[in-house]
Amino acid sequence: MYIVLFAIFQTGIILIFSFTVMKVRTPKFRVRAAVLTNVSAGTPASPSFSATMSAELGVRNNNFGGYKYQNTTVEFLYGGAVAGKAIVRSSRANWRSTKKLGVKVDLNMTASSQLASDLSNGVLAVSSRAKMMGRVDLVFVMKKKRSATMNCSMEIVIATQQIRNIACK
Repeated sequence: MYIVLFAIFQTGIILIFSFTVMKVRTPKFRVRAAVLTNVSAGTPASPSFSATMSAELGVRNNNFGGYKYQNTTVEFLYGGAVAGKAIVRSSRANWRSTKKLGVKVDLNMTASSQLASDLSNGVLAVSSRAKMMGRVDLVFVMKKKRSATMNCSMEIVIATQQIRNIACK
């Protein structure tokens, strides 16, 4: 009788452990904050924009094991065209933590009717995208491949030379 109860208890513990700890979650890759320097904005009559952006990216790993990721290229887009690129070097995000990464990006936007309109409004809508490939090592036993995708949008306010409304999906 006690042996049967012990076996049922152990089975329950193993099931709870496998459904909570051993579940592989996809890490999140986001833009956390950004600051602009060396800003040069043209006029609506002669539209151009260039700046250096120092961005803090974050890799949030909610797994009970580390996330080892490969080199990743982050693209910053304006009007669907690439305005700048940053390289994130391969590294590791520890289990149940956020790895913070600092990158510098030179943003250059060429003349277009959309840029002229946005310069007159004083706000430029920029987005970022990336796909980070990697592997989650769960409790040093299981290894599962996971890719974290970044899809963020933000606004550059020309008058204050600041970035606001960073939103990631």
